Amino acid sequence: MRVLALSSQKGGSGKTTLSGHLAVQAQLAGDGPVCLIDIDPQGSLAEWWNEREANMPAFAQTTVARLAADLESLRQQGFRLAVIDTPPAITLAIQSVIAFAELIVIPTRPSPHDLRAVGATVDLCERAGKPLIFVVNGATPKARITTQAAIALSQHGTVAPVTLHHRTDFAASMIDGRTVMEVDPKSKSAKEVADLWTYVSDRLEKNFRRTVFAAPSAHVPSAAAPRAPGGFGRRVVGQ
Repeated sequence: MRVLALSSQKGGSGKTTLSGHLAVQAQLAGDGPVCLIDIDPQGSLAEWWNEREANMPAFAQTTVARLAADLESLRQQGFRLAVIDTPPAITLAIQSVIAFAELIVIPTRPSPHDLRAVGATVDLCERAGKPLIFVVNGATPKARITTQAAIALSQHGTVAPVTLHHRTDFAASMIDGRTVMEVDPKSKSAKEVADLWTYVSDRLEKNFRRTVFAAPSAHVPSAAAPRAPGGFGRRVVGQ
């Protein structure tokens, strides 16, 4: 199973929206089954998922303390991809998530504040020895600052060749638990997400082939004593 984490110190970078879109696109592209994990205490991704009519991608309720065991349980259940949304801050939770991820995606809006905020996340990835990619998100088409942002980010790591532009349909599609690919699959926003997933998927596969997964030291329930299934499925937000 591949583990993809989305992380950014800057709030409003679009992590939650991009997490949902990448997970759904992976499912649509035949790279599932996919499971979403929300480590952000705000629970925005969980709230969105609870509005969905579709059962896939699935959702796993977990905590940082249980993350190792729950990822192993997802592997045993046959999931091929886990997409983890993280809090907009540099915390121990993010360090733990990065430790388990094969690839970290850092969505970054083309603004000076967002560009200044990437350093802490980059440092965490470098200390953990984990690959990262920047995704320029919420960009204005043909704006000079978009190109400048991509150039600035390239000094710190790989920048995805696909830019996500600011369009109403991209964010508005999340209101009722859907994504832009499900609302208008022929839109420019849907194509950008599809192209981005193609790129991210290729990077995940290459990184996974170079990595020998070390089984987490945390206790994982055996087949003789299966883990209680209550941690997986729909989450009651606020509990």
